[in-house]
Amino acid sequence: MNVSDATPPGSPGAPLGTMAYNFAVVGVQKGGTSTLAVTLNQHRLVCQAPDKERHYFDDETVNWSAPDHERDYTAPRRARVHRLLGDASPTYLYWPHALERMRAYKPDMPLVAVFRDPLERLFSHWVMLRSRNLAWPDWPDFLTEWPHTSLPDEVPDPAEVRTMRWRHMTGLARGFYGEQLQRGFELFDRPQWLLLELRTMLADFPSTVDRTTDFLDLPRFEHVPPLQNWHAGAEQVPGTAPTAGDLARVAEVYAKDLALFEELSGIDTSAWPTRLILDGRLDPGELAARFARKVR
Repeated sequence: MNVSDATPPGSPGAPLGTMAYNFAVVGVQKGGTSTLAVTLNQHRLVCQAPDKERHYFDDETVNWSAPDHERDYTAPRRARVHRLLGDASPTYLYWPHALERMRAYKPDMPLVAVFRDPLERLFSHWVMLRSRNLAWPDWPDFLTEWPHTSLPDEVPDPAEVRTMRWRHMTGLARGFYGEQLQRGFELFDRPQWLLLELRTMLADFPSTVDRTTDFLDLPRFEHVPPLQNWHAGAEQVPGTAPTAGDLARVAEVYAKDLALFEELSGIDTSAWPTRLILDGRLDPGELAARFARKVR
């Protein structure tokens, strides 16, 4: 093509180039991140990424001693007005070194995290795996394959454990929210964090969206898009339902960390089943019976 035939920059139809990712929804899995991210992508100033979950900072195949962010962590600009591009990968909050890598990339990155009761999140995680492939372990094995009692510091050697399996089977580890926030606050200043809670978000979705657009320095939606439950779990899955004993034991595993999370986040967890069980205000058998309705 003759150079004179090329579309001049700024003309209609001219290439819009790429954008660097400049905010992130970092967790937690099965906590409403998809619902929030899909809503934000409908804002006129937000560029919708090719994939909701970029999974860049938890990619162990990247050469993190010399990453090429300009090549690997950008996406096509879809409109000239776009000024924000978000990465909603709910693994970043718990994945070893993901937040350190993100800080090296953009120290002033705005971060959003949505939290959910740890026991409900754990069970929803297992239901998701079983609904996708029955080859994934049943509930008892899901609890015991990697029975973490605190946040892991390293990803296992891929020569010994497939990283993808570790990613899917670290259900217990993902519930240590206090340690995750403690690590996050050491890397990013507290004003860079917006901490949300799933029950509150579902109870008043427009207010949560307004808080989020305010935090990201975006004008509010004139009409907040209706709440949609993206990636909802299956109605039922085959397998072994959690027992009251299972839930009581896991609640105790989370007890110390939950207290740390409450202190650091300021989020009201008084209605969370994990807190209710720990305080003796909920029989774990009642929660087990509710969970059992999703297992056949």
